[in-house]
Amino acid sequence: MNRFIKPMTSLARRKWQVRKHHPSPFDPQTTKGWQAAVKEASIPTSRHDEEVKRGLEIGLPGASSIEDKTIPTFSRGELPHFAGINTFMKAPFVQNVHEVGDYDATVIGVPFDGGCTYRAGTRFGPQGIRRISALYTPYNYEMGIDLREQMTLCDAGDVFTIPANIEKSFDQISNAVAHVAATGSFPIILGGDHSIGFPTVRGLASVTSKRIGIIHVDRHADIQEKDLDERMHTTPYFHATNLPNVRPENLVQIGIGGWQVPRAAVGNMVERRTNIFTMDDVEQLGIEKVAEMALERAWDGCDAVYMSYDIDSIEAAFVPGTGWPEPGGLLPREALKLVGLVAKEGLCGMEIVEVSPPYDHADITSLMALRIVVDALGAMTAHGTMGNHKSIIDKPFTPF
Repeated sequence: MNRFIKPMTSLARRKWQVRKHHPSPFDPQTTKGWQAAVKEASIPTSRHDEEVKRGLEIGLPGASSIEDKTIPTFSRGELPHFAGINTFMKAPFVQNVHEVGDYDATVIGVPFDGGCTYRAGTRFGPQGIRRISALYTPYNYEMGIDLREQMTLCDAGDVFTIPANIEKSFDQISNAVAHVAATGSFPIILGGDHSIGFPTVRGLASVTSKRIGIIHVDRHADIQEKDLDERMHTTPYFHATNLPNVRPENLVQIGIGGWQVPRAAVGNMVERRTNIFTMDDVEQLGIEKVAEMALERAWDGCDAVYMSYDIDSIEAAFVPGTGWPEPGGLLPREALKLVGLVAKEGLCGMEIVEVSPPYDHADITSLMALRIVVDALGAMTAHGTMGNHKSIIDKPFTPF
């Protein structure tokens, strides 16, 4: 440094850097954080206010020592997060399933792990996801949406599965999904192992004559005809793509790879010409390009797209609670980005599978599964595509 030039002080250096290099944090044109803060004021609170009012009416006003007069004696509604009955996101429990058509979306639990070929426990997946869902509010800061205010959601409870019988359980699952889909409500399926991927799509496909594409996110191919002589969780997309309105060329599989892709599946992938993206593809092309290509193939000639998300597609360090963990998968932010990009174009249904709470730690796998579901709902709500699936429902519900 020239000894005749006075060194810049640290304070002056900071001021210069702010002035020359950084945008103003309060300029809505430059930071998404400030844009989100400003947008919050435009979101209504009417349903929240109704919930508080109803809580006081049916839950008894709080004790006289309670200064916040919105607090009832009995917990009714969102707060406190550690109390209440664990429906999904504390949504209304619809005991009469004939009423699900009154809601934009319906959560269906499928507590089934009879298709597991290694570590069981996914029958407890719906319970685990519902339990940790009490942690969340319906408002997402970055998206600038409030699910409670901008859509309606209910929880229809669990399908009565038959632990010792895969095929009877499949019929029960198809029955449940077909019933919900036929009402126009968006089906959200909480698994359960991935064998349920066939009966869920079968149920949906039974109430429409339109074509359905599938975006399947997983580390495993799941397209064998049989495994251990049954239709296990390694087989759903062989059978789903045999349905007349679900073509294999509209099946997109993202994240496939590692040491757990059975060679018996590979021939079916080649023969049926499915669309396969490995983690190397994701790394080289980028998550946005993979999503763009996946959407192009899944929607090609189709009227709707279904998303099947296997939690084991995510790097095993982040999701220990699953039956077939495989290192090298998606990072959580990549997974959420992918879900948002896919869902914003509109879905006709979705499932999250292979969450196994007995192997989980601190509910982190269940939490990630929850986040995938609410991010998909948020993306559809934010982009006005929630409800688009209703246009494909053109056949009545016929029990399986």
